[in-house]
Amino acid sequence: MAEDRGSLFGEVRRFARTSGAVGGIAARVLGERAFGIKTDKAAHAEDLKAILGGLKGPLMKVAQFLSTVPDVLPPEYAEELANLQANAPPMGGAFVRRRMQSELGPDWRSRFDKFDETASAAASLGQVHRATLPDGRQVACKLQYPDMPSTVEADLRQLRLAMSVYRRMDNSIHHEDIYTELVERLREELDYVREASQMRLYGLMLRDVPMVHVPTPIEGLCTKRLLTMTWLEGRPLMARLAEQPSLEERNTIAESLFRAWYVPFYQYGVIHGDPHLGNYQVCPDGSINLFDFGAIRAFPPRFVRGVIDLYEAVRDNDEEKAYESYKSWGFGDMTREKMGVLNEWAKFIYEPLIQDRVRRIQDDDDPQFGRAVVERVHAGLKRTGGVRPPREFVLMDRSAIGLGSVFLRLGAELNWSKLFNELVAGFDTEKLAARQAAALAEAGVPPAA
Repeated sequence: MAEDRGSLFGEVRRFARTSGAVGGIAARVLGERAFGIKTDKAAHAEDLKAILGGLKGPLMKVAQFLSTVPDVLPPEYAEELANLQANAPPMGGAFVRRRMQSELGPDWRSRFDKFDETASAAASLGQVHRATLPDGRQVACKLQYPDMPSTVEADLRQLRLAMSVYRRMDNSIHHEDIYTELVERLREELDYVREASQMRLYGLMLRDVPMVHVPTPIEGLCTKRLLTMTWLEGRPLMARLAEQPSLEERNTIAESLFRAWYVPFYQYGVIHGDPHLGNYQVCPDGSINLFDFGAIRAFPPRFVRGVIDLYEAVRDNDEEKAYESYKSWGFGDMTREKMGVLNEWAKFIYEPLIQDRVRRIQDDDDPQFGRAVVERVHAGLKRTGGVRPPREFVLMDRSAIGLGSVFLRLGAELNWSKLFNELVAGFDTEKLAARQAAALAEAGVPPAA
């Protein structure tokens, strides 16, 4: 249909709508620098938030994503963009009927006993409708917004501009591989057939993990722009936290989340790259519903081995092993001096996994402690000429930081070291490779770009 043509006109229209946010602010930042004026990053960040916050699409999604990756954007930008939500109004009934007809044909209503044309949830790339199948099963239908391919391409151009401007201001992180990773993951998220296969993959990987529920895609009702899955009942985490649940319940939720993310990673080399609060719900028994399987990545088994090696190097204060671990991850132009800087970040991330005791994910009472670590690492990287993180680092770091922030909100107190070491006990790279290949094949996940 015309609404979905990835046309040059669609890209130009989107680019024009967002260029005031990125290009205009970029010009102001460079102008302030040229004339020696102190850059008002907070004001620029507010402008970005005001313009992007009401937009559907990947710019909002990428902004949330980048807000958790240290030093990709200035902290003032990250703080504002972290608050962006999918708050644009949902598409109306006319769009819903057109989309369903284009995906399932003119008799699409016969495939359902009931279908609610009012969206039950809105997200960055699509909106969700509740429906009932003829056999009585309750399902969720996620419909992709119109013209998303051209929207993605236009927004990626803006993202490249924003990152290149910041690179002129600050060279502590070289963004080339980060951008490439984001491009490929975002383009994959447009394909709901792929997401359905990744949902099946998570169902397979977590089938023996208690307290974690994954919806099941409905055969014959999934297309590239329509994803139909079983409906799971649950409540938003923040709504439950507002009711001040007990520490026991909060610990149960935290442990469920830990296993939902890291059983797939350490046993299959696969990670869910978007631990956003909207991507899971809480059930009355403390179990969780896991959603949104668009940002999924399968890692080379050697990378998972490198993650464990770096943990052991930090635990044992083994600088030689740490140096080899960073190289195995794919960090380019690594020097001993840069390694010393990165180790401060690694110690911050791994500390809860090293201390074999019940503790909060962050023991320090200062809520700015993590930011202080980031600032010291940032200064060190600038001093040593910057670092080029490998593509694999992006989703791994995103998950670690995103989940850590959720554990902080929960106020959970667990033996994180015990949980981690149970997962990695007896780790074998070849066995992981075999499990990964078998699971990807059974779920029908196509190769990544």
